[in-house]
Amino acid sequence: MRVLWVMGALFVSVALAANTDLERAERLYNRTNYEESLKVLEASSQKDGRAYRLMGQNYFMLGDYKKATEALSKAVELDPTSAESYHWLGKAYGRRAETSSPFTAPGYASRARKAFEKAVELDPKNVEAINDLFEYYLQAPGFLGGGLDKAAALAKRIAELDHVEGHYAQARLAEQQKQFGTAEEQLRRAVELAPQQIGRVIDLAKFLSHQGRIQESEQAFQLAEKINPNSPKLLFGRAETYIRDKRNLAEARALLKRYLQAELTPDDPPRSEAERLLREASGG
Repeated sequence: MRVLWVMGALFVSVALAANTDLERAERLYNRTNYEESLKVLEASSQKDGRAYRLMGQNYFMLGDYKKATEALSKAVELDPTSAESYHWLGKAYGRRAETSSPFTAPGYASRARKAFEKAVELDPKNVEAINDLFEYYLQAPGFLGGGLDKAAALAKRIAELDHVEGHYAQARLAEQQKQFGTAEEQLRRAVELAPQQIGRVIDLAKFLSHQGRIQESEQAFQLAEKINPNSPKLLFGRAETYIRDKRNLAEARALLKRYLQAELTPDDPPRSEAERLLREASGG
């Protein structure tokens, strides 16, 4: 009996240690200290689906999409009911598709779609997963499972769950169909419904810039500044817009340097992405 008691106590202590490791790793992740978070997870004695998902998220944020897909594949294997793990797996395969050769990209894209579809199947109210599947349907060709009809159906579902996000989805759909007047109308409607959501104003500013309406775009960026001049989302979004449109590159570099010094969260683009844009703006 004493041996059984000792073994039971040992199992409990190991489980508690694993939970403590995971909580510590999550805190580090939330502070965007991805490398330290990974070290804690890799040293942990026991890893469940949640731990592998967090490992995958860390690798994703560090730009190592191959290791991200490996960890996240293990996560869904250990917990096949986790919509969040499938969603992250789709994101990781999507980035592998974007960064790989034309020969391997289609395979990774198909895996991304299947993972997004599984995430939405498991959690039909997960707006972020639905949004990513919507973007896939919007941009991918038919032979990879994309299609505007599929995207339009998802846009309606998004609107049912989040009215503001629904207007953005309708704007993206209209833009893809080159219905730019409708796209602008939908973006402005989103700003009207959520005037303090800085991301909505940035969406409008980026759209106007892409349409060559520079003065109106700058007015929208100035409106975003009034909401929060130090918002990392604004710093990154404005710099990205300038670099994409090949204008105000000196200001774009200054914005990215401020971004790299800002206090970020996992909801902000990784610093590695800002560093890539900074090299591009510097001619590197």
